[in-house]
Amino acid sequence: MTAFAPEIQVAIARMRDEIAGLHAELTRYELVVWTGGNISGRVPGADLFVIKPSGVSYDDLSPSNQILCDLDGNVIPSTPGSERNPSSDTAAHAYIYRTMPEVNGVVHTHSTYATAWAARGEEIPCVITAMADEFGGPIPVGPFAIIGDDSIGRGVVETLSGHRSRAVLMQNHGVFTIGKSPSDAVKAAVMTEDVARTVHIARQLGDVIPIPQDSIDALFDRYQNVYGQPQAARSITTAGQSAKGAHA
Repeated sequence: MTAFAPEIQVAIARMRDEIAGLHAELTRYELVVWTGGNISGRVPGADLFVIKPSGVSYDDLSPSNQILCDLDGNVIPSTPGSERNPSSDTAAHAYIYRTMPEVNGVVHTHSTYATAWAARGEEIPCVITAMADEFGGPIPVGPFAIIGDDSIGRGVVETLSGHRSRAVLMQNHGVFTIGKSPSDAVKAAVMTEDVARTVHIARQLGDVIPIPQDSIDALFDRYQNVYGQPQAARSITTAGQSAKGAHA
C-alpha cells in the first residue's frame, strides 16, 4: 500500500467518509439518475482528491470504494477502491483542483431544469433574491466539451475564474459546481437546480424582472458575509464596513 504520513491517512479517511455520505444528497434532492453525476473533495494537506467510482449504484457507494487520485487524475495504486475505474469526469475535476487552489470540492450533475438551460446554451438570469444571495448574479454557460480528457475542466475554470457564481452550465451537458468544501459545492448544485426550476416556471408566466446590479451586490455581500454568523462576528463585520465607509 502507498505510504502516507499518519495525518494524511487520517485526512484521506475523513474525506472518503464525507464524499461517500454526500452522494446521498444528490439522490435526496433528485439531482441525478442511475449512476450519473459525481462529487469529489480535495484531501487537506496533500495533492490528492477523493472521487466517486465509475458506474457504481448510489446505493452501493461506501467510503471504501471511493477512489483516491493525485492532481493529475491518476489513481493511487494499492489504495481502497483502486481496482475500480474512477468517474469519467476525473480529468475535469483534477484540472479544476490543479488550477484553482481555493477550490476544495467539485460536483457534477445532470439535474433536469438546469440541464435544460444548458441544452439551450442560455445562462440563468438573476431575477430572484436567492440567486443574488447564493451566486451574486446570473449562472453562466460554459463551452461545449467532450468527456474523456480535461476539456470540461478547462471550460469550467475559464468560465468561473473571476466570476461570483460557483456554478456553471456546461453547454449541452449539465452542471458543474465548485466550493470551499465538498458540502459547499453540493449546496451550490442544489441551489442551481432550485433557481433553474423557479426561473423557468416564471418565464412560462411572462417576462421576468431583472434585479438592479446594486441590489444584487448588496444581497450577495449580506448573505456571504453577515447571514448566519454569530452576533459577535456580525458586529465585527458591521464595524469594519463602517470604518471602511468612513475612509472611502
